[in-house]
Amino acid sequence: MKTTTIKFSPVDIEKRKKLDIRSGDTIKVWSKIEEKGKTRLQAFEGLVLARKHGTESGATFTVRRIASGIGVEKVFPLYSPMIDKVEIVKRAKTRRSKLYYIREKAAKEIRKKMRSLAFSSQEIESEIGEPKNDDKLIDQEEAKIENKEKTLSETENLEVAK
Repeated sequence: MKTTTIKFSPVDIEKRKKLDIRSGDTIKVWSKIEEKGKTRLQAFEGLVLARKHGTESGATFTVRRIASGIGVEKVFPLYSPMIDKVEIVKRAKTRRSKLYYIREKAAKEIRKKMRSLAFSSQEIESEIGEPKNDDKLIDQEEAKIENKEKTLSETENLEVAK
């Protein structure tokens, strides 16, 4: 699985403005946590449900994940100095800007829907503009999905013909 890492300094506002996080993306947010006088990085990977307030100073994005069978959501301020870096793990095309309906959906349904709408690695690379290595696994998985869809449609046509 190929990811795009965008690392920025806490005061680099221009990079954060250009951060192209959309609803439907699967991202990993690395935030700084202080425990017992030490600072460490903690990753939170999940699906972006919403992005609010564009690029203004109060802009936020909501990330949801399932941890131990329980849904966990975090709202991250876009310009928070506690965010160290953001990795875009996977892009998906959605028809809604706010995916709050996913809270009631089962995880299996969500994965199925996102898989059918997922972008290829070349499309992500062209959108972000950063060079990436070949991602053969994603292309192979997409080919498998297309083959399954073809066989399903063929079997449906045979059943209708009977």
